[in-house]
Amino acid sequence: MGPYTIAARSEEAVTASMLAGLALILAVAHVCARLARRVRQPAVMGEIIAGIALGPSLLGLFPGDLTEALFPTETRPTLRALSQLSLVLFMFGIGYQMDFFHLRGSGRQVAAVSLSSVTLPFALGAGLAVLLHPWYDTSQLSTDDILPPALFLGAAMSITAFPVLARIITESGMQRGRVGAMALACAAIQDVLAWCVLAVVVVITTASGPWPLVRMVCESALFLLFLAYVVRRGLRWSLEPRRRWTADSSLIQALLVTGLLLSAWVTTEAGLHAVFGAFAFGAAVPRDRIERQAPEVAERIEQTSLFLLPVFFAVTGLSVDLRGLGEHGIIMVVSVTLVACVGKFVGAAASARLSGIPGRESVALGVLLNARGLTELVILNVGLQLGVLDGRLFTAMVVMALVTTLMTGPVLQHWKFPQEFGLTPMPRRSVEK
Repeated sequence: MGPYTIAARSEEAVTASMLAGLALILAVAHVCARLARRVRQPAVMGEIIAGIALGPSLLGLFPGDLTEALFPTETRPTLRALSQLSLVLFMFGIGYQMDFFHLRGSGRQVAAVSLSSVTLPFALGAGLAVLLHPWYDTSQLSTDDILPPALFLGAAMSITAFPVLARIITESGMQRGRVGAMALACAAIQDVLAWCVLAVVVVITTASGPWPLVRMVCESALFLLFLAYVVRRGLRWSLEPRRRWTADSSLIQALLVTGLLLSAWVTTEAGLHAVFGAFAFGAAVPRDRIERQAPEVAERIEQTSLFLLPVFFAVTGLSVDLRGLGEHGIIMVVSVTLVACVGKFVGAAASARLSGIPGRESVALGVLLNARGLTELVILNVGLQLGVLDGRLFTAMVVMALVTTLMTGPVLQHWKFPQEFGLTPMPRRSVEK
């Protein structure tokens, strides 16, 4: 038997293990999503919990190395590639749904709440990063400088999970009221600000000196200008109703998918993360033309990203190990969760009240904007790849993202906010993500 035959069989074995692991991920995610909907949580929260459960945090409690047996080391690069594909497709959808014209006229109160609910958690998160710095595992960090971890933790604390929040508000029936509309507008503004800060952190962390930093900033700025003035206008021209090819939705889909993948590649080559390019391309796409010519295209891309997202959660779960937290890790979890809740809730509720919004509405706004969800996990994975988070702080931040999102629905129901500020109560079951 020659070496080629042995290598071929080895590749076949790796492929078989990868397919079996992928099947397990999708099956467990589906079951957990259904269970989440039964307890009136967004289905995506069940998928996140499924991903963590498939990692060492749960499987490590059983005898034998089940995590390695189910997800061998040889299969993980393929799973990571699939998870990155799901991320860029997902971030394209976030950018595509972002309505900047709506935000432009959102008013003084929305601007005040947005800025304060970003500034306070950012300051508290950066301060907490400085306090926790002596406990970091420096062997897992890419730099000894305290600035990148502090800026990153501040940005991560400031985020609000816009897509998950939109699902919670819709399922609560609050989208027709002022509180729901304000929460969505504030979340959109906060996410834009937080992504800008995160881009700065990426530039500071990856640039090896002043000139690479300047080059990275210039390339990113040129890319954004190219998207805004060339790509957007080119797409508007090519998607005019009188063009013969606009009747072929598959051609439009191929155009969008190619564009978002190329945009993700460009930002990766520039030194930023792939998610920035996908998000920027989604924001540059003329949504009105797409919705008029081929509305099913965006839905197909969204459904593909939702189908693959459990792989991202599983890859994230492989990096989360609750068993290895120790005393310092538990303190990290508690402090990170408390600082995140206090910073976001006080920043939103206090500024809303000071800007003239009634007390009950201000409290509801603070509760809604405290949800982190999936967007937080995207940012945390960027930080882990950059080496500005160690394993314990990454685990603590993942737990915080779960807690702040899982508590949003029950708190809203307990204080009867949907009945007060919406038209319908949250249904017991929903097929929405």
